[in-house]
Amino acid sequence: MNVETRINSALDVRDQFPAIENWHYLDSAATAQKPRPVIDAITRTYAHDYATVHRGIYQRSSEMTGRYEAARAAAAELIGGAPHELVFTRGATEAINLVARTLPKQGRKRVLVSLLEHHSNIVPWQLAGYEVDAVPLTGDGCIDLDAAERMLTRDHRLVAFAHVSNVLGSILDSKRAADIAHRQGALLLLDGCQAVPRLPVDVAAIGCDFYAYSGHKLYGPTGVGALWGRSELLAQMPPWQGGGAMIESVAFARSTYAESPGRFEAGTPHIVGAVGLHAAVEWVQAVGLEAIHAHEQALVERCRKALRGLGFVTLYGPDDGAGIVSFNVDGVHPHDTATILDDVGVAVRAGHHCAQPLMEALGVPATARASFAAHSDSSDVEALVRGLEQVKRIFG
Repeated sequence: MNVETRINSALDVRDQFPAIENWHYLDSAATAQKPRPVIDAITRTYAHDYATVHRGIYQRSSEMTGRYEAARAAAAELIGGAPHELVFTRGATEAINLVARTLPKQGRKRVLVSLLEHHSNIVPWQLAGYEVDAVPLTGDGCIDLDAAERMLTRDHRLVAFAHVSNVLGSILDSKRAADIAHRQGALLLLDGCQAVPRLPVDVAAIGCDFYAYSGHKLYGPTGVGALWGRSELLAQMPPWQGGGAMIESVAFARSTYAESPGRFEAGTPHIVGAVGLHAAVEWVQAVGLEAIHAHEQALVERCRKALRGLGFVTLYGPDDGAGIVSFNVDGVHPHDTATILDDVGVAVRAGHHCAQPLMEALGVPATARASFAAHSDSSDVEALVRGLEQVKRIFG
């Protein structure tokens, strides 16, 4: 089966995304557009079902609490975890900050990351007082796990890697990463922002200790995300924010705290965000993550072949990246490239993508990035190629 056939026969969901009509949206790695079932779930909840959770005695509050906790169960099940191990956060950034700030260091003051990490998997560790060591990349832009194995010591409390790079699309051998970390007594945290929307994930099979992801990249709303952690680790971690809901009892002399996950969810939560996330989880499960991954891989293959054929585009990362293609037009700043593409109805990202150390390693200040989704199709690739030809005509 050729690439074109694989693309056209894989998915047909574009009409479920009302916001992208007559628009070639290739920025899903930044934030995903929302399918109609997610939009409808959010609208229905605000318009008909809304009430607070965990506190109300009245029926609607009880029903809303049930839906909120059902969302937690769905968010956990999506990655092979249990509901009591799933903490709702504002997103993956907050999830990583939570671990960095509350996990007991046990005398270990170093964390091992990689050159391709998003800033949200670098800065939180620095702010929490860790020394950060960075693993280099292989020639095709993957995390060099042989180097990681050599670099890891008993001084490292954690290994914190992106499951899928937000710039290069490279996929981590996560099971091997877990084995490497655990042999030195370190823990493995995975940033799953780019993996969860496009790959089947099973934290038990991987053997990781923490997993973080954001709802808005998973076709859900902004302002909600998840931290999965092994229950015995969450039990060791103190609260990092105080307020309502996270307590067992409060007195002026002393307060005691709820068990996890409630201990980490101070204040009124993003109730409707959780409902929207639940709808997004059900949507990707109905479409099928294996089908989404195969569809996006076919688009990446077609896109890279087409861009390479232009003769004036530099590509970065592996050929089999998960749904993401980073590139530069020779002699043109990526901001100019993105501006011209916008003029012809193609939306791509341009900049350092919150990965400045990676840009330095690549030897460029920035790249343009096209990122695909379940709704993407061949017309998006064709529009991108036509737009880049226009960039070349303008800049000579």
